[in-house]
Amino acid sequence: MPPDGLTVATVNPLYIWGNYNCPSNAFLGTTNTTASVSASVAADEETDLPPNLQRDVAQAYAALAERCGEVSPPVAVRSSAIDEDSATASFAGQHETYLNVRGADAVARSIARCWQSLHAPRALEYRRQRGIADSTRGLAVLVQQLVQADASAVVFSANPVTATREQVVLTSTWGLGESLVGGTVSPDSYLVRKSDLAMELRHIATKRRMTVLVEGGTAEVDVPAGLQQQPAVDDSQVLEAVRLAIELERTFGWPVDIECAWERATLYLLQCRPITTL
Repeated sequence: MPPDGLTVATVNPLYIWGNYNCPSNAFLGTTNTTASVSASVAADEETDLPPNLQRDVAQAYAALAERCGEVSPPVAVRSSAIDEDSATASFAGQHETYLNVRGADAVARSIARCWQSLHAPRALEYRRQRGIADSTRGLAVLVQQLVQADASAVVFSANPVTATREQVVLTSTWGLGESLVGGTVSPDSYLVRKSDLAMELRHIATKRRMTVLVEGGTAEVDVPAGLQQQPAVDDSQVLEAVRLAIELERTFGWPVDIECAWERATLYLLQCRPITTL
C-alpha cells in the first residue's frame, strides 16, 4: 500500500488480482477503496474471463463507480508482474497497459489481455536476458480510476545519468504520460538539488506531441502552438513532485523512479519503482 498521506490515496484505486486458471478458487475482498483477487496466468487462455471471475470484476467495478459518482468511470488497467520493479529489473514497458477503459465488460477484457502480455515475446526475452526463472511468472492487474492529466512527469530521486544521489531529475510534458515514457516528445527538464531543493537546471523544451483521451482510448496529437514552448508545470508543481520522490525514497530505502500526473492542479502518484541503472 502507498504510505499514508500520499495523493495516490485520492485516486480510489481498485486492485484486481485473479486466479485465471482456477477461478473457482478466486478470493475477492473489498474495502472502501480496494478489491483484490489472487492471480496467476496461463498462456493459452482466451481474452474473456471465466464467468464467475467476470462477475466479481463487474461487482468491484460497480463499487468503484459508486465511489467515483459515475455510472461507468474511465479507468487505467495496468499490469504488475510479481517479479517487476525489483532492484535489478523494472520490466518497464514489457507488459500491457490500457487507458480510458469504460464499462465492466471492457475492463474484464483488458485484464485478460494484461495477463496474456506476461507471455509476450518481449517479456519472455527480457526475463531470459536477466536470468529470471519462468517459475516466478505471475501478474497482477491494477484497475485505477483514470487521472485525466493536464500534465505528466517522470521523477528520479537520484540522477540516473551521473549516478549522483544529490540531485532529483524531473521531466514533464502536456497531457497523459504516454508520450513522455514512450520518447515521442522532447520534455521539459529540471535538476533539483536534494539538500535544499534549489533548482540547478530548468530547460523548457519545444513540446510538439502529447497524448490525450479520445473515445475508447488515447491518441497522440500535436500540442497547440501556443503551448509548445510553455512549461507544462510551474516551479511549485516541480518542487511538489520532487518532495514526493524524496519522501518515497526515504520510505522505501532506495532511489525511486516515479510517474505522476496533475489533474486540475492536484498531484497524483501513478507508479513507483526502484531505479535499476545506478
